[in-house]
Amino acid sequence: MRDHYRLFAAYNAWANRTLYDAVGKLDDEAYRRDLGAFFGSLHRTLNHLLTADRIWLKRFTGTGEAPTSLDAILFEDFAGLWAARQAEDARLIAFVDSLSEEKIAADFTYSPITSPTIITHPLAPALTHAFNHQTHHRGQCHAMLTMVGGPSLSLDLIYFARTEGQQFLK
Repeated sequence: MRDHYRLFAAYNAWANRTLYDAVGKLDDEAYRRDLGAFFGSLHRTLNHLLTADRIWLKRFTGTGEAPTSLDAILFEDFAGLWAARQAEDARLIAFVDSLSEEKIAADFTYSPITSPTIITHPLAPALTHAFNHQTHHRGQCHAMLTMVGGPSLSLDLIYFARTEGQQFLK
């Protein structure tokens, strides 16, 4: 399973780079325009993704910042958000690299923000969720990007594996 999560962590960073490179070319109005997505705009959705990753990484590692609201705006400026996204992706890769098969299978306990109860289950489903959550909202960002005239991107995992992620195919 560790290699599976290493692939996901590397893919996640690559997909974020690809998306941020495209979004960074938009003007500020397009970047902040409410397009009816769950978090409204690209700006708010990208902030949500960073917020959620910080929450999960705090749960996973016990370190780092953890916002208390899922719609927190951590950065008003795109450059600051992009720098923080890169740092969080590096933290996620380092965390996954630190895992053993035993840690992945071991119980993990946390409390959701939306329902402050105690939840315990193996780490694997929570880690899978963190990556799946990124993919879900990146898909929304991709749709919003094309709605404002940005490019259509190839963000598929298999495309990453065939190009920059070839080491994961072995």
